[in-house]
Amino acid sequence: MKKLSSDIIHFFQNQGFVVVTTIDQAGFPHASCKGIVKIEPGGSVYLLDLYRAKTFENLKHNPYMSITAVNEHKFSGYCLKGKAQVLPDTHHLRDELLKSWEERITNRLTQRLLRNIHGETGHRHHPEVNMPEPEYLILMEIEEIVDLTPRHLK
Repeated sequence: MKKLSSDIIHFFQNQGFVVVTTIDQAGFPHASCKGIVKIEPGGSVYLLDLYRAKTFENLKHNPYMSITAVNEHKFSGYCLKGKAQVLPDTHHLRDELLKSWEERITNRLTQRLLRNIHGETGHRHHPEVNMPEPEYLILMEIEEIVDLTPRHLK
């Protein structure tokens, strides 16, 4: 398992969402947007998934997954690659992560409201309010870290 620097942890904690890629039974990549609820320096990443759909089905057959995020303004980003597993419902861990997820959703809603107040156009119905409760927990153990920042900008 790869250790994460504080810079990488901070980068991912500041993302509103990440792109998670899994592999379907035919061998094709499937990408979906998810929110990280906890990321540990030792290389563990926890995500709560709102739907028991393609990502869930893919992970049952193939544990390999990647998590990608970019900052377009800074022209930087990372791709974390590793093996994931769907965790059984352990109440202690789940309660801690649900609280973290609720805080992130509240923060996203607050940021959207502030942008709307400042005149930025966006979604006027605040989709975060209507998001369902998470269906299950994903744990990914990081095996590789890819820095997506172009070499000439490092």
